[in-house]
Amino acid sequence: MADSKEKLFSDFSPVSTEQWMEKVTADLKGADFEKKLVWKTNEGFKVKPFYRMEDLEGLKTTDALPGEFPYLRGTKKDNNEWLVRQEIKVECPKEANAKALDILNKGIDSLSFHVKAKELNAEYIETLLKDICAECVELNFTTCQGHVVELAELLVAYFQKKDYDLTKLQGSINYDYFNKMLAKGKEKGDMVATAKALIEATVVLPKYRVLNVNALTLNNAGAYIYQELGYALAWGNEYMNQLTDAGLTASTVAKRIKFNFGISSNYFLEIAKFRAARMLWANIVAAYSPECLRDCENKGDNKECRCAAKMKIHAETSTFNLTLFDAHVNLLRTQTEAMSAALAGVDSMTVVPFDKTYATPDDFSERMARNQQLLLKEESHFDKVIDPAAGSYYIENLTVAIAKQAWELFLSIEEEGGFYAAVKAGKVQVAVNESNKTRHKAVAQRREVLLGTNQFPNFNEKAGEKKPFEATCCCGGHDTCEKDVPSLNFDRAASEFEALRLETEASGKRPKAFMLTIGNLAMRQARAQYSCNFLACAGYEVVDNLGFPTVEEGVEAAMAAKADIVVLCSSDDEYAEYAVPAFKALNGRAMFIVAGAPACMDELKAAGIENFIHVRVNVLETLKEFNAKLLK
Repeated sequence: MADSKEKLFSDFSPVSTEQWMEKVTADLKGADFEKKLVWKTNEGFKVKPFYRMEDLEGLKTTDALPGEFPYLRGTKKDNNEWLVRQEIKVECPKEANAKALDILNKGIDSLSFHVKAKELNAEYIETLLKDICAECVELNFTTCQGHVVELAELLVAYFQKKDYDLTKLQGSINYDYFNKMLAKGKEKGDMVATAKALIEATVVLPKYRVLNVNALTLNNAGAYIYQELGYALAWGNEYMNQLTDAGLTASTVAKRIKFNFGISSNYFLEIAKFRAARMLWANIVAAYSPECLRDCENKGDNKECRCAAKMKIHAETSTFNLTLFDAHVNLLRTQTEAMSAALAGVDSMTVVPFDKTYATPDDFSERMARNQQLLLKEESHFDKVIDPAAGSYYIENLTVAIAKQAWELFLSIEEEGGFYAAVKAGKVQVAVNESNKTRHKAVAQRREVLLGTNQFPNFNEKAGEKKPFEATCCCGGHDTCEKDVPSLNFDRAASEFEALRLETEASGKRPKAFMLTIGNLAMRQARAQYSCNFLACAGYEVVDNLGFPTVEEGVEAAMAAKADIVVLCSSDDEYAEYAVPAFKALNGRAMFIVAGAPACMDELKAAGIENFIHVRVNVLETLKEFNAKLLK
């Protein structure tokens, strides 16, 4: 028996989609299929509750192979390896060097140095890179945009002095003309002149990417996935368009562009995003007919260079959904994000430390961030299988849907004059800021859940000395805060709930909420749990109870506990019996809340009851109102 192969599915007759739909429709008992089970994404397309093989019919994505144009399934053929990157903000080059050497022995194979422009010189670079083998690790550098050419020249001189094989060195210099416009509202320099000078300065470093598309900035500002991708494509195309018009070859420009994407917590959509990104960018570059600069087999029908069409992707976990309270939940968020990027086949990745929102990451949080990627590699072997999502009925359809939405956005930007014109006019910023606003509203209404913040908070947690970092409007404090163009809003999704809870903590008047549970056992327990979670989001102390035989006994117990809030928890039918007597028994000694939206709500309001909490209320605004009354 052990040697024989059993074909278990042959024992079951095939089930058609029509039969599935008949069963689903019957189980819905008259409810609308579209409204009940079809999910509409923030990207604007619908997601069905199930997909079948027939949903793959006509999709060209399934024709792609790993390592082959248009690179939907990745740019690699033999493995799914990616580089594990860690950021180092250089305050002292000697100390930064020591830290770099240390973490290189702890699983890091990509370093990102944020260097001070004022201190740049040959000695600075030598100190910073001492004993680091540039042929064995990817080196990435960020500095003030006005000094990127100087940095490039210093790096080339250093690499030549060390007698490295310059053709093997991999890394990047983070020059991005548009990012400061988006993030700070400042436009400085001449993009074309600087880009040409930077490419010329690094001509001996063919694997160095020096033109960056920092779509991560859009992600951290709360952009939807299709916005991040669509704007990123237009961003990259702006480099291609302007620099080829300036005389550079399409192949030269394309091979110098690096895309830095964010990763949101929308697991399957993120996998699809990266797959769609490679495919769309490959087709954009192909439209420029890049000439092949060397003799290789990777050419198109017209002998155009298909190596140039490979998108180089660095991915970084998002800060938009990081939280100050219950901060270790951030580890779960970033782990999920890292998983989706790894499965999608990115080239390198940074996992943001869980405490970045309120502290300078320490050795512990940085070690945890490194290990999150190492677990995916060393224990889960995510680096072994190329594009494991391929063929998934769901993900293949998501890939096509996201590609369509992003492409439409890309075309609309191009029709209006390109990415620079859109940023200059503030159209990109307005659109992303509107998404930020919409997502904050969704968080306020719990339609977008942040565990530990707007749902299931840690009841007894206090911020203490933890304070959220505030974004500064100026670079290095040298510029005025006057803006040349509108800028993005980087308020995190949790920021308003955090402000509310910090307000409660700072007041020194932590309100106590007492659950007056009575009547139907199942309903009172469910509503007590809901109410405790609801009120704890503002940092209130909550006291649950097993139940009371009368509302009068419940009210007296609440007063004995010195409650500031009494929440009546029962069934909708029983509120007609219990609510008014409880309200009268309380007689204004504490705030009175009914947990639910019973049919008798109008009658209860007529009796003077003002406060109701239920799934349809705006949690944030309701708690703000409570704070205004309770923290006087």
